[in-house]
Amino acid sequence: MATDEPNVSIGDVSHSTFAIGSHAHAESHHGTAIQRDQAAEELLKAVRELRADLTRVRATGETATLDEALAETEDEITRTGQAGPSRLDRLRQLLTDSQALVGLIASAGAVAGLLGL
Repeated sequence: MATDEPNVSIGDVSHSTFAIGSHAHAESHHGTAIQRDQAAEELLKAVRELRADLTRVRATGETATLDEALAETEDEITRTGQAGPSRLDRLRQLLTDSQALVGLIASAGAVAGLLGL
C-alpha cells in the first residue's frame, strides 16, 4: 500500500537543536556554565549589591555613570568568569571619584546595623 506521505529520516541529533512544524520554536542551551573563582564571585556579589543600593539614592549623572560601569562589569563577569584589568581600573576610578556617594551608602549600612535592621 503506497502513501503520498513524504519520508523523513533524522540521523544522529546529539548536540543539535531543531524544530518541526509551522509554529515550532527551537532553543539551544549547550555547553557548561562559566567557571568563576572566589574573587570573581565576591566581586559579582558586591557589584550587584552596590547596583541595588544605587537605586535607593537620588539619581545623578555620577550615579548613572557608576551604574553603567557596574552593569558592564556584571555582564563581563557573567559571560567570561572574570572582569578584565581595564574594567577594574575604570571601576576603581569611578569609585574614587564618588567618595561622597560611597560614604553615604556605607554610613546608611552602619546606621541600619546599629538599628538592628
